Order: sequence, then structure tokens, then C-alpha cells
Amino acid sequence: MWKEWIPWKYLLRRLSRAHGYIDPINILQQFNRFSKPSEVLAPGELLRASLIFHARALINSQAIQHNLDWLWPYWIEQQFSPHSASFIPRAFSVTHTNITHRNWTAVGIPGVDEMPIVDPRGLITPHYDGWSLDFWIVDAQGEALCPSKAHQVTQRMGFESNIFVETGAQDQTRSLHTVVHLQQESNEVFCLINIAGNAPEGSYLVVAVRPFNPEGISFIHTVERESNRIKVNKRDYLLFERAPETVYFSNYHEGDVFHKLSTNAGPADSFANCDVGMATAAAIFPFDSSRSLDLTAALPLTKKQTTTFPARKSHRTPLDKWDDALQQTCCMTCPDQTIQTVFSGALQAVVLHCAHTVYAGPYTYKRFWFRDAVLISHALLYCNSKPTVSRIIDTFDEKMTAFGYYLSQNGEWDSNGQVLWLLQLYNELDGVRLPGSLCKSVIKAARWIQKKRVHRPGDELYEGLLPAGFSAEHLGPNDHYYWDNFWSIAGLQAAAGFLRMYGGYEQKARACEIEADHLFKAVHTTLDTVERQTGRIALAASPQRRMDSGAVGSVVCSYPLQLVAPDDRRLRATVDFLHSNCLINNAFFHDISHSGINPYLTLHIAQALLRNADTRFWPMVKQIAKLASPTGQWPEAIHPRIETGCMGDGQHIWAAAEFLLMIRMMFIREEPERREVIVGSGIPDEWLKPGAEMTFGPTPTRYGTVTLHIEVKKSSVSVQADGFTAGSGCSIFVQAGSASRTIAPEKVRPSLHVELERESHA
Repeated sequence: MWKEWIPWKYLLRRLSRAHGYIDPINILQQFNRFSKPSEVLAPGELLRASLIFHARALINSQAIQHNLDWLWPYWIEQQFSPHSASFIPRAFSVTHTNITHRNWTAVGIPGVDEMPIVDPRGLITPHYDGWSLDFWIVDAQGEALCPSKAHQVTQRMGFESNIFVETGAQDQTRSLHTVVHLQQESNEVFCLINIAGNAPEGSYLVVAVRPFNPEGISFIHTVERESNRIKVNKRDYLLFERAPETVYFSNYHEGDVFHKLSTNAGPADSFANCDVGMATAAAIFPFDSSRSLDLTAALPLTKKQTTTFPARKSHRTPLDKWDDALQQTCCMTCPDQTIQTVFSGALQAVVLHCAHTVYAGPYTYKRFWFRDAVLISHALLYCNSKPTVSRIIDTFDEKMTAFGYYLSQNGEWDSNGQVLWLLQLYNELDGVRLPGSLCKSVIKAARWIQKKRVHRPGDELYEGLLPAGFSAEHLGPNDHYYWDNFWSIAGLQAAAGFLRMYGGYEQKARACEIEADHLFKAVHTTLDTVERQTGRIALAASPQRRMDSGAVGSVVCSYPLQLVAPDDRRLRATVDFLHSNCLINNAFFHDISHSGINPYLTLHIAQALLRNADTRFWPMVKQIAKLASPTGQWPEAIHPRIETGCMGDGQHIWAAAEFLLMIRMMFIREEPERREVIVGSGIPDEWLKPGAEMTFGPTPTRYGTVTLHIEVKKSSVSVQADGFTAGSGCSIFVQAGSASRTIAPEKVRPSLHVELERESHA
């Protein structure tokens, strides 16, 4: 109450002007004029995250640029070097942050929330948003092999019953390899690092404790040795299977501990305190006459950290949790090894990030958003992981407000439609249904959409639409985005279908249908008005926006929602605009917010093209696979010139989910309005070479859980489809290249075998 009568704006203005600062209230008002009036300027959680992000970036500006003699992580070594293509001038940049190498890969175990990340040069950040470990080899002359500076570095993500990340660096006389994975023993979870090196006698391996991570500075105030372990910040332990020969320490005023290695300065103490928060330590392990060295380090990750070294196990040790998590999920084989490898890595990454809830990334985006949860669950459903999706859905109602709003970030109006759409999709796909007790939540969520719509009688542009909001964040300033409205239409339609499945809700279901029709009519009225006033057919991001890359959000009406026909004229005009104006090397470049190539939005466009039998989709899919990191992952946005991460989380799980969905739809997809299943329409001609074999499945459809096997022969293509439900009333269209065949509903059997004649080639 007191906030309403104290003249805060007046006091803030007077205080600012009295000290010679610009008027912040005037700036905020000018800022708001770029947006449509909205009840929420931006989601509070997003503002908090941005403040934390830029606070660290401000610290970076004080810590890095006048300490370039330190050994920094790869992104800093590149971004601050005038000799690198990643160099960013910083004269007028108040803050310094990683905008050229936002790439990292998580390791973990399904159901375990701890996910250490590994950067492209093997720097390990074991604790969320914490300090890091680096590894070097230093020879007798003080020359060092440091992966963040090395020219020859390889990296891969492997999976042999457990996810691991392997990094290798070498020069003419030395090599260094690390393998990082998680291990669980009872209630303890460890990050294990297997380190192997080869170097001339007299060299030594260094395990270095570093006060930074892939985002920048992460403070270390105290670091101390305790026998064969090192304790960091009086809380975190680094354990060695055998004690290091010695440990060097340094603080900010003494400089990086790295320099003590080359000067052979003996350790004066067994600890370092640093009021700045830049303490460093280096554990030394000498090479013997064999010129090789193997070492294992462990970091306990649970809150109550043990100081006992775990039983040494290989990263290939089978883990029941991975076996359980992947047991029923679909598999894919194809002639393209890159596509096949990236698909497998994407599936493992998606499963990993669905521990107790679902995250869009292991670091920057390790928080819950309904949009990410729904779209990632979409991929899990089609990859035959309904139990995981059911568990995710179980957490939704606890986030619903008393008014029926599925709230993760206030001011985003797409979440209700997304949740309702997912609930109905879950029930439609072959398998177990959700409990009928969710009907009450569905009714509340549908009513929230109805009440949220704006009422401006006579306003042909905005009457009946959802209010202006932040929407999907990457679309621009607050506006009445078609993205929100299309999701709400689909959600209302889904709510009607969901309620009808349980009986006793026909009146409520009909009300949802009517509301969906009214909202769809309001959107069409808006689109007709825009076309009449401007002559524009294509869908911009919102009614009064001109065509720009934000129009990609409107493609949602085709994929995944299928609200319009595949060849809808407005949809085709939108996709053609995006394809002609926003692609760089067959990948979608998003000017707004991301300022980079966006993998998942590229695949949204590709899905709309595939649905319309437009072969332009395939070069886009190939390019996204090519842009995957060496570990088979994508950042949220990719630098268009150096092809490294420039925005968002360095391992973006929405992107991984969309790649899974893209491959699935290439093999098998549905047109529910036509009750048609389409098999093989996305398989490219280059895969249809004699002798090639492909498999996909099991994957649930509305007409059974299907497994496909495709074999290419000299004069035909054999398609075996098992799992369809006989009598389901669907027709099946099977295609391989230019050959096709339709199976009428009455001829659909649980096991179908189709031979398609190939065109003869000279």
C-alpha cells in the first residue's frame, strides 16, 4: 500500500538529475514505446537472469583484459586475441561476455540433477555455475601443452552404457587425453575424470583449479591441500587416487599459478586465500621413465560431499539408469553416418535433461519453462518415451495459478495452449492415457485463454486476440504475436478433444470448440485486414509488423500445430519469404535477439517444407547436422562466420529435440485431418542407393506404435511397417523417391510389406 502513495518516480528523477545522471524514468518510458502496451514488460525471471548474467560480464571486464598473461579458457583466449577470427573489439563495451564460443557438453546420469559441463577444449565445470578444472603438460624446460591454446585438439561425446566426453590435445612430443563421466555409488554422485598423457621424461601433468567457467569469472576465495585432496571455497572437494607430488598455490595479487610452474617457484604454503576471489592451484604429477601417465580424479557432487575416493570404474561400466531410460526409446539407422550419430547424441542429451523436471540446457537455461518442457516432451513422445513425458506432465499442475494460468514466466501467453496441446497429443498417441482427474485443470486452462483475450469492438486488427506480451522472447518487443494465438487455438481444440475422451464433459468440450473457432476467426479477420490494407499475404510476427525474421514464429500454424493445410497460401508466402531472405548456407539466420543461425527455427521451416512435399527442406536438415559441434550438440544460436555458439546455452536441448522430430517426420508423419499416415516422404534420394538399409522405431502414432525397416534393392524399395492397428481407419501413403503407393484403410494390417518399383537408371 505504501508503494502507491510514495512518489517514487519523482524522487528517482530528482536524485538522478541532482547527480548529473540521465533520467531513468524517461528512458524506461521511451523503451516501452517500442512495444505494444502490455501488463508485463518482461518476465521477472528473465530480468533476474539477465541481471545476473550481465553482473558477471561486468566482473569479467575488470578481471580479464588487464590480466591477459593468465591462462584463460578457450573462449577468452580466442575472443580477446586480435589474431583470432573470434576477436571482439571492446572499447565501448561496459561488460565482457562469451559471445563467440558458447559451446559445451553436459555429462550425467538419467534422474540425477547434477550435470557437469565440458567446454570445447576439455575445461570441466563440475558444479553448476562454479569454478573449473583444467589440465596441462609442462616439460622440463617450462614449455606447456595447454588445450585452450593448442592447435591440435579433438573432442567427441561417446556413449557406451554411459555418456562421456573425451578431449585430446597434442603437439610434436606430447599428448593429453581426458575422459569425463558421472558415476553413482549409493547416494553419492561423482564426476570422474580419467587423465592420460605421454611426454618426455622430466615433464609433469598439471591438474589446475581455475576461478572461471565458460561464462566468465567464478570466484575462488580459498583453496587448500588436504593430503591427496584439494578443498575449494571450504566446501568443494577434488579427490585424487594418489597424492600429487606437490601443489602450487597463488592469489590474484601474485598472478596466475601457471607462471609459478615455469619459474619453478616452490610452494610456500599449503593453501591460498584471496579476497578478490581469484585463487588458483596446480597439482603436480611427474612423468616417470615410461613417459606415460594415467590418473583419475573425482569430484563428489552431492551436497554432503564425501572425502573418500570412489571405487575406480570405467566410463564403459553399464548403468541401470541409462538402460532403463533408453530401453523403449526409438532407434534410427540410415546411410548417412553424420545424421545417425547426431540423432543418437540428441536423444541421449534430451533424456539426460529430464531428471526431475525438464531443462532447455545444462547451464544458462537450467531452469523450467513451459515452452521448452512442451516442445522437448513432443520429441520424447515420438521417440517412444511416454513414461518420461508422463512424469513431466505430473509437475505441471503445481505451477498452475488459481486462475488457471500455467505460469513459469509471467507475461508469456503461449504456455496454456502448449500444455493443452501436449496433453491431448499424449492421449492420442498409441499407449496409456493420462488420468481423467486432469479434466478439471484442462477446463481451468481453457477458461484462462478465453478470459485473457482482448476485447476491442470495432478494432479489426486486435479484437479477440491474445494481449500483447513477450511471447517466445526471440520475436521482438511486446506485441500481439500470432505465435501466442496459434498456440491458444490449438490448445482450445486439444482441450475439447481431451474432455471428450472421458465422458460427462460434452458441454465443456463444445464450449472449448466454440472458443477456438472464435479465436481462429479473430486471427483471420486480422489477416484479412492486413492483406486489404497492405496487400501482404505472408504472415508477419504480429499484425502491424513488417516482414522480418520474426515471421518464423508464425510458421507454428503448420508445424507442429497443423492448423492450416500444408499448401495454405499465407503459409507458403511466409516460408518463401524466410527461405529467400533469412537463410545463410541453408540455415535460418535470426536477426532478432539471437543474431545467429538458429538450429531449431531452421528445422521449423524445414518441417513446413516437408509437410508441403517441398524438397528444399533437405539441404536445411543437412546443414543443421553439419553445424553440430564435435560432440553432436548445438548452442541456441550459431555464429554465421566461425560457426560456434554466439547466444544462449551452449548445449540447447530444444534444438536437439527438434532434430529428433525432424528425422522422425522424414520417416513417418501424420495428417490427422485426413486420417493419413505418410511413410518415407522425407527420405532423400541420396539414401536410396542399392544395398542401403534404414530403420526407425518404435515410434507411436495415432494408429499404433510403428517400427519401419526399409531396404533398397536394385529395382525396388522394400518397406516393412510393423505395429499399425488394424481397423483404425487410417490410410497409409508410402513413398520412396518418385515411387509411391497408397494403402486403403480396409487393407491396413499390423504388419505391412510394400514393394515400390524404382525408376530404371542408365
